[in-house]
Amino acid sequence: MNTGRIVRLAERDRPEVRFVLDSEMRSALAGDTVLTAMLASGHALRSSEFGPEPRAGFCLMGACQDCWVWQEEGPRLRACSTPVIEGMRLRTTPPESWP
Repeated sequence: MNTGRIVRLAERDRPEVRFVLDSEMRSALAGDTVLTAMLASGHALRSSEFGPEPRAGFCLMGACQDCWVWQEEGPRLRACSTPVIEGMRLRTTPPESWP
């Protein structure tokens, strides 16, 4: 049973990749973007600034600045255009040291 915000219909035979998101172990398929991995595993991108609804990204192609997530080490990346890799450690909120 899939509990994600998106449902994978094809290409289920790719190797599994494991990553950490907000201190929770998640899995994706090799070649997925970080955003696809997040949404397929049941996690929203973040809470909306305009209401209680969770956000799932906006343009999904790297043009709108809506999908920034942070690596645990501090640098941020665009979830919609960055491939997820084995062992990534990500967070949906900026680290305390973020400007």
